[in-house]
Amino acid sequence: MSEESAPAAKPSPVPGSTVLILATAVAAVLGGAISGLIVHHAESTATHRAQVTLGAPTSVTGGAVQRPNGSVAAVAAKILPSVVSLEVRKGSTGDTGTGIVISANGYIMTNNHVVADVSKGAQLSVVFADEHQVPGTVVGRDTVNDLAVVRVNNVRGLQVATLGSSSGLAVGDPVIAVGSPLGLAGTVTTGIISALDRPVAAGDSTANADDLIDAIQTDAAINPGNSGGPLLDAAGAVIGVNSAIATLSDGSAFGGSQGGNIGLGFAIPIDQAKRIASQIIAQGYATHAVIGVHINGGFRGVGAQVAAGNDAVDPAGPAGKAGLQAGDVITAFDGRTITSAEELIALIRKHAPGDRITLTYLRSGHRRTATVVLGSVRSD
Repeated sequence: MSEESAPAAKPSPVPGSTVLILATAVAAVLGGAISGLIVHHAESTATHRAQVTLGAPTSVTGGAVQRPNGSVAAVAAKILPSVVSLEVRKGSTGDTGTGIVISANGYIMTNNHVVADVSKGAQLSVVFADEHQVPGTVVGRDTVNDLAVVRVNNVRGLQVATLGSSSGLAVGDPVIAVGSPLGLAGTVTTGIISALDRPVAAGDSTANADDLIDAIQTDAAINPGNSGGPLLDAAGAVIGVNSAIATLSDGSAFGGSQGGNIGLGFAIPIDQAKRIASQIIAQGYATHAVIGVHINGGFRGVGAQVAAGNDAVDPAGPAGKAGLQAGDVITAFDGRTITSAEELIALIRKHAPGDRITLTYLRSGHRRTATVVLGSVRSD
């Protein structure tokens, strides 16, 4: 096994019956409302009723209720113009995802799995909040971290999202998710950060089960179509890129089933996403950090064991230069306890090539430490 392993998180098609089902439900509600009004009117004509004003008048300015700064409504009003729907169509089939406007000159960040089919001949359309639709082109994709950058041309007045930081997040912080779940553009949901540094398979990882992200976990409602949309803090700054959900049907993220939200959504931290997007814009591709070892996928102890064999450790790689050998068990990363290979991989992914980190490992029962300068591998 190489450095990573985890179940895949695949893009899901938007059910074609979504609009019909919603239309039927709305029709049923309206029918009931009309019947109720007719009955009430018939009763009210029989008896005189006094008109009574209930409650104090609301404070309005220009006909609109004023929402306080920091409210969900205020954050939604700020971010919605910076969120787009991405429609990827090939023939009579297609999928819908979400994107975030990250620059005034037309760059949009999303998930790799949202736009992956463009490389297979699918057509990409970008739909803005005002329903203006234009073609988009894929600038570059990062399959390892499930990120991509799209560009639109000749579009004026773009509103750019505020990109925050994911370094100071805490479990319990309030968050807001925005996207196009099941094709319903501009949907806003709320929740909290449920966990941090959660190892999760990145996007469509069937080609390489080793692709992991150190995800932000949230209970904000996220469904197929939210992919690539923003996860926001209470101030309206983007702190993550929504990428995956867990479902009861298959236990994985946006996979082959249409399982819905069960309060387990995952987002790529924005600090990681900003670095990758900047690389893609500058050079057309991104890089990710490596330590240059293969991990034993069958190890059942605590920690991540370097595989056996002569090719388990690249002698010219970061770990090889630092003295690690086949069979060593890595137990800590910069002082943080490592309990599995997935945890180790996710933490490596969190860092950039060239970062200096400290590994603690066991060899023949003896504890050792090594300083490792992370290497670099192209992500596409």
